[in-house]
This record gives sequence, C-alpha cells and structure tokens, in this order.
Amino acid sequence: MNRALSLFLFANVLAFGAWGQAGVSELRWYKGNTHTHTLNSDGDSTPDEVVKWYRENRYNFLFITDHEYVTDPAPLNALYGMKGSFIVIGGQEVTDSFDRKPYHLNALGISRVVLPNKLPGAVETLQKNIDDTLAAGGIVQINHPNFGWALTADHLIKLQNYTLLEIYNGHPLVNNLGGGGLPSAEEIWDKVLAGGKIVFGVADDDSHYFKRIGDPTAPTPGKGWIWVRAPELTAAAVIDALKKGDFYASTGVELSDIRSNGRSLTVAVKEERASKYRIQFIGGGGRVLEEAIASPATYTFRGNEGYVRAKIIESNGKLAWTQPIFLKR
Repeated sequence: MNRALSLFLFANVLAFGAWGQAGVSELRWYKGNTHTHTLNSDGDSTPDEVVKWYRENRYNFLFITDHEYVTDPAPLNALYGMKGSFIVIGGQEVTDSFDRKPYHLNALGISRVVLPNKLPGAVETLQKNIDDTLAAGGIVQINHPNFGWALTADHLIKLQNYTLLEIYNGHPLVNNLGGGGLPSAEEIWDKVLAGGKIVFGVADDDSHYFKRIGDPTAPTPGKGWIWVRAPELTAAAVIDALKKGDFYASTGVELSDIRSNGRSLTVAVKEERASKYRIQFIGGGGRVLEEAIASPATYTFRGNEGYVRAKIIESNGKLAWTQPIFLKR
C-alpha cells in the first residue's frame, strides 16, 4: 500500500470515527445539490426561482452550475440566504467533448469561468479541464459517466486530482443503470475504487426544468442529493466536507449515523414507518460482503476487502450510499 493511501485510511477512519464521539456534538447534517442549471445556460427558470425552489424544499445548500457561466452567489445569499439554514455556492459545468462524446465536469466553489479546451482524446480533454478547475480554486466532480456512453472506468482511473463522481444523476437520459453489456455508474465507481483511486460518490439532480414539475421526461429537481456533515453551514465548510468524503449520497433514504472505529463500519437509518430496508456492505470491485435487514447495522472488517462502503436499499426503490473506507492489506 502506498503512503498516500495509508494516510488516507488514517484520515478516513478519523473522520468517520469522530461522528458520534464526545466533543464533536456540534457537527450537523446539511442537505444539498451539486448540479443545477438556470436560464443562464439551458434551464427554464431564473436563478432566483431556482434558489427559491431549493430553499422552500428544505435544502441547506445549492451549487448553481450553468454551462460556461458562473452565477455570483452573493446577491442570491443576500436575498435568500439564511444563516445556519440555507446558502448558495458558486460553480460551473465545464462542457467539453471529443469524437462526438460529451465530457462534462462540475467546477465547484469557483468564482470565474473555466473554459473547455477541446483537446484530442477523452483523458487529455478532461485532465486539462480538471487542472484548470483546480487553478481556479475549485474542486472537481466528474458528471454522468454514461451520458452518451462517454466515460469508462479505464478513463477515470487514468485521470488525476478529481474528488467526486456522479453515481446517480436525476436527468432522465444519463443511463445511470447502464445497459447493453455496459456497467452502471455505481459499477464504474467500484472499478475506479478498485483501481486505487480515492473518489467519493455523489447523487444530484442535474436539474434544468422548474416549470415542468411532475413530468418524468424532464430533468426536474428533487431526485438526488447529498448530506454533508460539518460544524457549520458555510461554503468553506461544505467544500471541506466534500474534499474529505464527510457526506453520503441519497435518492430518498436518510441516515442518522455513519461511524467507524477502524475495526468496523456502522450505519443507522432514519426509518420510515411503512418501509423496509436492506443495508449492503460492499467491498473491493463491488462485492456484497454482508447484508443486514435491521438498523443500525455493523460490518466488522476482515482486512482483505480493499475498501468497504454501504448501500441502503428501501423497499420502494429509494437508495443511499456511504463513502468508501480504505483498508490496509
């Protein structure tokens, strides 16, 4: 195991192990969306209308990520921000392509536009956009790998210095589940993790249309989100949690706790009365190591898993995913 991965294990266990321990009771969960469009690119609503929807639907933070356009969050926060309850954070979807395939990433936390580069090659194109996002002060989320069947695990393993990968995207045309012999976005994530990359899984809306709520053919809001755990609701605290993997992804399942003491991983679900749950503990390459039907559920590490993450499956189709904990071999 290389030194970087060993250090990550130590930091990862500390981060998860801190949750629920004495002295960190000030940590709170905050719900947010990392992929949102407005009239400033290809959405159907103004930034004000979009922000109002997320605030009124009890989100705590929102990244606006229009194509090649950065919306200044300051005026929106002055009008709609609520200290400790709701903030808007700047971002952009960097929209590139090669050989008629779309290569998109979100530059989160930036304040200036990152221009696409149109370089030859998928890896070359995305890597330059990643590098430019980092130079602009942002963190990188690779978007919808199966959109246009553009990205493979091999591509993603070759890329450097990105933090997040969409494993669920609420747009109806991004092929989350794979098909025709091609893997799902979640399976791609597992292949990337097994390839030695430290990458965290995100669920989000990719929302475009706020005037077609209820239309299943439209990319509308409220389909996927993340819950970060942070000491306060600020842009810096949210981004720091994303960098460290202190969050989980969801399409409707809410968790009350995730913790690890370095020897095991425990997950607790906020159960809905009419629902049943399966908690799967998943290891290297996507293997289901163990499954539980009672919450909280604990998986004891054996040491040969490579990494361990949890997937929670609700009886009506809602899901949640925790981030991987890497183990020493």
